[in-house]
Amino acid sequence: HGQLVESGGGLVQAGGSLRLSCAASGRTFSSYAMGWFRQAPGKERDFVSAICWGRRSTYYSDSVKGRFTISRDNAKNTVYLQMNSLKPEDTAVYYCAARVGVCRQNQSEYDYWGQGTQVTVSS
Repeated sequence: HGQLVESGGGLVQAGGSLRLSCAASGRTFSSYAMGWFRQAPGKERDFVSAICWGRRSTYYSDSVKGRFTISRDNAKNTVYLQMNSLKPEDTAVYYCAARVGVCRQNQSEYDYWGQGTQVTVSS
């Protein structure tokens, strides 16, 4: 079975930066599409970003485009989410996910999930 473990969350002031990591174990995820989702208190879990295998195309939600950058290091079986210019509305639990095949923004199409890491942005 594959396992995903997120890290790097924390408390940061508005305008600051954080880098989330998602370490995969149990299988090689280099041929998987990897995604980041987030869930704010009282809200649905939403798509944030995804990076495909192969050509490594990337996708972002409109709310984070230009501020967040997703990347992957297949040698380390790790995916990153660099978050800059953070806003209070970015406060949420951030989840890493993986799926076989092409990138998707629909969370129901992901096969593996991490436990999440809390990001809190103070104003």
